Amino acid sequence: MSDTTHLLIPYAASASEGSQQALQGLALPHLDRLLARLSPHTEHTDTGEETSYSAPHERALAQALGLPAEDGRTPWAAWHRHQQGLSTNDEAWAFVTPCQWHVSTDHITLRDPDSLALDEAASRALLAIVAPWFSEDGITLHYDQPTRWLASGALFAQLATASLERVLLRDVRPWMPDARTARTLHRLHSEMQMLLYTHAFNDERAARGLPVVNSFWVHGTGPLPTPAPPPATVPSVPTTLRDAALREDWRAWATAWAALDAGPVAALLRQAESGAPVQLTLSGERNALGFRNAPRGLAQRIQGFFRPQRFMDLRDKL
Repeated sequence: MSDTTHLLIPYAASASEGSQQALQGLALPHLDRLLARLSPHTEHTDTGEETSYSAPHERALAQALGLPAEDGRTPWAAWHRHQQGLSTNDEAWAFVTPCQWHVSTDHITLRDPDSLALDEAASRALLAIVAPWFSEDGITLHYDQPTRWLASGALFAQLATASLERVLLRDVRPWMPDARTARTLHRLHSEMQMLLYTHAFNDERAARGLPVVNSFWVHGTGPLPTPAPPPATVPSVPTTLRDAALREDWRAWATAWAALDAGPVAALLRQAESGAPVQLTLSGERNALGFRNAPRGLAQRIQGFFRPQRFMDLRDKL
């Protein structure tokens, strides 16, 4: 395990006009001082597209943990089970998130699963309702937490899926797995929508004023590598920027950035100033940039003194 302290910041920048405006008056003095001390870490710089199934910070985290980082195929569910000390039985696993798809004239939007207010009892009851349908296709469901189940089955061995963050509060259609390779999954989606549309489970929820559950999202698919990755130091991954960005609340996002700068970023700066090894990864919706306090040559130090790296110069690269 590495003794390097690694801070990985998702949604550090966005191409959104609201984000760009929020950055205009935002001062991040600790981040700029930290960047001035660090050098680019090309091994941990990642490039992608806004349409990639896996977000840049997810690919960067996978790389840090020694997991496959192929787009849409990082086995997060199998790794989660492994971290719990449970066997993956050399099978392919996936997360299955019960959710609500809101259908309008031109969008099918996946609403935030947390807004369903599912507790463990309701989630287990729902799982018992849908599990036999999944079982007919060789998929075994296991309870994990109220808004997330685990699933095992051969279907997930090669299936690329979009992470929940990519599709959250967005139109699900561009993010669905390829119908040619995921015909079973597409059929299950249709079957679950028909099953749950008139089910007593949802009638009871509606009577209580709770949102209905009418679909699910599969993500984090694949088998764990053999042998399993050795224990690694898990980077610190703050979620405050992500939460605000997904809601497109750019005022809250700017406030969260200021708090990060005064907190975790300032702490990493102090470690760097003390000579401790540190690593910083900044990610947007396309790319991730890695930095570390590696030894720098004289020319680099002179250039860093006169033209230090600043976040405002890097944000468009994310």
